[in-house]
Amino acid sequence: MADRSIMLVDDNDINRGILAEIFKDKYNIIEASDGSEAVRLINQESSKLAAILLDVIMPGMDGYAVLEAMVNHDNLNERIPVLMITADTSTEAERTSYEKGAADVIHKPFDPVIVDRRVSKAIELYDHKNNLETKVDDQTRILKKQFIYLKKQEERLRYSNEKVIDTIATIIEFRNMESGYHLKRIKGFVRILALTAMNNYPEMGLTPHMIEVLTQASAMHDVGKISVPDSILLKPGRLTSEEFEVMKSHTTRGCEIIEKLKDIQDKEYYEACLDICRHHHERYDGRGYPDGLKGEENSIGAQLTAIADVYDALVSDRVYKSAYPVDKAYEMIKNGECGVFSPKLLACFEFARPDMEKLVAQTKAAEAAEKNSYSPYGS
Repeated sequence: MADRSIMLVDDNDINRGILAEIFKDKYNIIEASDGSEAVRLINQESSKLAAILLDVIMPGMDGYAVLEAMVNHDNLNERIPVLMITADTSTEAERTSYEKGAADVIHKPFDPVIVDRRVSKAIELYDHKNNLETKVDDQTRILKKQFIYLKKQEERLRYSNEKVIDTIATIIEFRNMESGYHLKRIKGFVRILALTAMNNYPEMGLTPHMIEVLTQASAMHDVGKISVPDSILLKPGRLTSEEFEVMKSHTTRGCEIIEKLKDIQDKEYYEACLDICRHHHERYDGRGYPDGLKGEENSIGAQLTAIADVYDALVSDRVYKSAYPVDKAYEMIKNGECGVFSPKLLACFEFARPDMEKLVAQTKAAEAAEKNSYSPYGS
């Protein structure tokens, strides 16, 4: 321990001499005869100090004032143990020392064994505390770096999930002879409805993160239509019962496709995609397909996508019909002409109607502008 020092602060030369004899074989000794000199030396030598033995009563700046200066200087007394030296053995004197930040109190006259033992214990305790704090700080820095790294990885994974979903869903859209704006509207409708539900029905358990996942996953709702023959998928007239059964299979066939993507998707996104794909044609009264789920047996994500899908189908041109005006589409859904939906989600639909109609207008205007600017011969 020769590289460490003990500071002895006392205006009495004899007292400093007695204390120096106790520690001279273990530590370098630094002496100060008054409070001002002590403060100066503490500022110079703080990194080397193992402990400070500080007399309470000194002319000019007393021991308590020195202790206060250490507290004001980045709480040095929390890193370096300060043991107060006093002839006052009263409880009040000890209490005052501890309240001001002392580690211990040593009474005069000195007993070398007791002084050595108390100082050693104080140094041992503070060393352990300081080492522990250093380890905690180091671990905190490491964990912070790991957290930042994991957040970046999470962002990359989320971006990858979104690209996989959007790419597959866009392929399905082209095959359905639909524009990319159908996908934008579905995701937009789900987000608008979900935010409205989160703000008005907290019992649904929606969170901003959950809404983001469901919004992205909703794009996969019709992925199974890639397995439906063109003669059925693009048929301009009414489907026969047999054809409708084939069309309905897009929910379960879509799940088979999504299951093949399990290893390249985040678990949370994978499960949301799987659920929405299978259950977005279920209805609140149990008369949907493929599982006939009733009421809240169906997930909130699938229910949100169901309303969004029906609404977009009504306001969009399809091979079998022209687009309905937005007010007509709204009434058809509210009146139950497109199946039964959750009363709470219908309330959200009503509340969110202006935002949804605004999204329809924006995407249709953009779609029209894109068509008008397109030239088969290039620019």
